[in-house]
Amino acid sequence: MEKKRKYDIAIAKYTQTIKGNPNECRAYNNRGIAFLKKEKHDLAIADFNKAIELNPAFDAAYVNRGVTYQEIELYEFAIADFDKAIELKPGNSMAYNNRGFLFVLLGRFKDAEKDIKKALEISPDNIYALNSMAELYSAKKDSVEACRWLKLAIAKGFNNWSYIKNSSTYDNIRDSSFFKDILSRAKSLD
Repeated sequence: MEKKRKYDIAIAKYTQTIKGNPNECRAYNNRGIAFLKKEKHDLAIADFNKAIELNPAFDAAYVNRGVTYQEIELYEFAIADFDKAIELKPGNSMAYNNRGFLFVLLGRFKDAEKDIKKALEISPDNIYALNSMAELYSAKKDSVEACRWLKLAIAKGFNNWSYIKNSSTYDNIRDSSFFKDILSRAKSLD
């Protein structure tokens, strides 16, 4: 099934759930995720806002709204949401990872490393945090460490080849032989 259609079905399903129970915060959060996947950022933010209004302690809604803000480059809002998610649930590995990745984008490498390490301390097999560590070292122009972390992320199951091929966060390691090998493997999977 085409992804776009899958998200339309999810939106319809969660809309029905909300009609039946307008206080169901998880339905708003989940519909918000579907809107986010369709790049309907305003609708996603509105749903995450409603989920948070219904349950101010719902850490996942803060993380999801933070991701949405990050996508539309409202970085300070994204950081505030990741901060709140961590305050609510200090064991939220994805909140640490997402904030750490955002710090990579902002060039705040010490903050990034601290957060990504915390994400890995909480969840050592978090493939997104392993990948974020690779992106951090790529941003720091350390191709040896970047490739080591990327290799570990892939070994643990990170296989978003399109992201690996296209993300500007890997620009500093594109000339390494390991990275070229990854891209050749990705082409064979297309």
